Amino acid sequence: MSGICEDRVVVVTGAGRGLGRAHALAFAAEGARLVVNDLGVRLDGGTPGTEGPDTPDTPGTPAARVVAEIRAAGGTAVAHHGDIATTEGAASLVTTALDTYGRLDTLVNNAGFLRDRMLVNLDEDDWDAVLRVHLKGHFLPLRHAAAHWRAQTKAGRTPTARIVNTTSGAGLLGSVGQAGYSAAKAGIVALTLVAAAELARYGVQVNAIAPAARTRMTEHAFATAMAAPAIGFDAMAPENVSPLVVWLGSAASDGVTGRVFEAEGGRITVMEGWRPGPTADNGARRGPAEAGETVRKLLARAEPPGAVYGA
Repeated sequence: MSGICEDRVVVVTGAGRGLGRAHALAFAAEGARLVVNDLGVRLDGGTPGTEGPDTPDTPGTPAARVVAEIRAAGGTAVAHHGDIATTEGAASLVTTALDTYGRLDTLVNNAGFLRDRMLVNLDEDDWDAVLRVHLKGHFLPLRHAAAHWRAQTKAGRTPTARIVNTTSGAGLLGSVGQAGYSAAKAGIVALTLVAAAELARYGVQVNAIAPAARTRMTEHAFATAMAAPAIGFDAMAPENVSPLVVWLGSAASDGVTGRVFEAEGGRITVMEGWRPGPTADNGARRGPAEAGETVRKLLARAEPPGAVYGA
């Protein structure tokens, strides 16, 4: 295979199904060599009985099936079965790429699951589990990959490295019933901005996508919107998002870093985050009533907030 990622080594987490699978197949079609990570858990993160957590000796598991698809199409891929929200799992993810292919060029952080509850019914364990897989599951692979690229730079071999993180509209605008998920996805945006600033000196570009697509997380929660049409363009197919991810993960994206993109169907949007809006400064401390009056006047001049998902 040849393409814009020819000979690049790409790691994709949560690549056994949905968006991660689509990304892995798209990278392979563009010539990349893949490490396909997936733990094979249920939608809520639980261990799935017969489906198993992935192990190298169970070829029917999600990661192994994607590896088989890539190889059948003439590509190169290996499976990784570690928990990337642990230090050991994240370190072994990077080590798998280096031991198998001798290098690492692109990291796509995509793994996650849902435990949706309204705030008053949200258990602490569910909150912790969702932040662990999404936010910590982004931080740890990023941290270990960045350490490798920093070492390369210090050895005089500055890489052309790429990281693509996965946020969500829920993280940008909030989503009713998804406090933990929204908080984690918002944290991923902040992590992306910090990583882009800190890692630029090592030849690493870091961006994030906020995809809208049909996956295990969305096909039931938003069944009508996510349903595939009988004919015509399937706007919610996860494969629609992958071309942007592949481009961001390639050397062709030179100079693009610290950005968040929304991707849905055939639409790509550059998301513009918090920026100063209307302001007032009287050069002195205000009393509460005066502060409130000032806020009212400023809000009258401000843009309305974005829609809250699910409201």
